[in-house]
Amino acid sequence: MRIDKFLKASRVIKRRTEAKYACDNNCIKINGKIAKASNIIKPLDRIEIQFRDKVLEIEVLKIPAGNISVSIAHQLYRIIREEETNLN
Repeated sequence: MRIDKFLKASRVIKRRTEAKYACDNNCIKINGKIAKASNIIKPLDRIEIQFRDKVLEIEVLKIPAGNISVSIAHQLYRIIREEETNLN
């Protein structure tokens, strides 16, 4: 599954266009390498996302076959690290 689709399906990022924008601006890394929106992810990949005010690192646990409900979206990944960044 493409990284932009996964981030939207897992509800880490609200919209696929926002996930694509983050990739285009080098805010997302897969296993330490800058990601393109079209990069394919697989279980056990580590994704690092640089938001405006925090850094989130997750590990992919499952790849969904299609659309999933909000109640099980959090089961697709495990949070490795979440830290706030200083904007000063």
